Amino acid sequence: MLLGVDSFRVEDAATNFYDHSIRYLIFGNVLKNNTYPLSVSAERSCQAVAIARYALEIGADAIAHGSTGAGNDQVRFDLVFSILAPKMEIITPIRDMKLTRQAEITYLEQHNIQLNFSKNNYSINKGLWGTSIGGKETLASRYPLPEEVWPSQQIKNEPKTISLHFQKGELTGIENKIFTHPVEAIRELEQLASPYAIGRDTHVGDTIIGIKGRVGFEAAAAIIILKAHHLLEKHTLSKYQMIIKDQLSVWYGNWLHEALFLDPVMRDIERLLESSQLTVNGKVHITLYPYRFTLDGIESENDLMSAHFASYGELNNAWSATDVKGYTKILGNALKIYHTINAEKE
Repeated sequence: MLLGVDSFRVEDAATNFYDHSIRYLIFGNVLKNNTYPLSVSAERSCQAVAIARYALEIGADAIAHGSTGAGNDQVRFDLVFSILAPKMEIITPIRDMKLTRQAEITYLEQHNIQLNFSKNNYSINKGLWGTSIGGKETLASRYPLPEEVWPSQQIKNEPKTISLHFQKGELTGIENKIFTHPVEAIRELEQLASPYAIGRDTHVGDTIIGIKGRVGFEAAAAIIILKAHHLLEKHTLSKYQMIIKDQLSVWYGNWLHEALFLDPVMRDIERLLESSQLTVNGKVHITLYPYRFTLDGIESENDLMSAHFASYGELNNAWSATDVKGYTKILGNALKIYHTINAEKE
């Protein structure tokens, strides 16, 4: 109440975040620029929706947020608020007054609000789908983050093999433990894997406002789940399901990052991604090591790598040598015509 707040409510939106964002990031194996699992950027739209709905519920006149004018979050919050609560004023003092963190601390101290502030050299955003770390090293291009600033330190050395259970593309169990909701499974996997310092990397990408940005992140559970899910899909989906999904998933991740969560095309892509997961069932076996993990194999009743039809490079049961000769001749006919005609002109 030191800040003059009349009332407040803490909103637990983790389940909603999973149901409306994370599950589709998993279905799409989404890694921004083949690196970043959208740990923080995916959260912001979910947070903005929850805030807007609460503001509408209590009949607020305005919504305030603390974004600066230099990043992506200002766009994500402003856009959602302007659509879901269009009559409310959006108040952004940090952005509008170009306040530094030190200026904020000084202002509060001048108003006799002592909260033991200290200006940390690193900005850490911890969430369900990963933790981002920003500091002086990420403001430039040359240096990595120091070992000591990573929130999860490597304290385990002995390799550990675990199995992840997927049902229709969703993580439902780890080893012999089945969870009531995937959020619980994600948190359990994070506890198992983060002591190995798995999932660390540095993401470099284009911000919504047109500048390059660099940030460190650790996302042990997210990276393991995405890679395990992708492996299971390789075994259980058709060739063209994989091709189409790969293309749409890039767009889905980009548009989610670019604050377009509310665009109806996102719901269209989600329906395709959800439909594609009907056969993505089974176990993925993984071994955890310091700073890395291996995907050891899968077990699935939907595994299309069936020896009943053929063993790659060894034996075929579904076609003859004559079949392959005829198929190859027809497949190469158009190429043969092209190269024959153009060879005559060289």
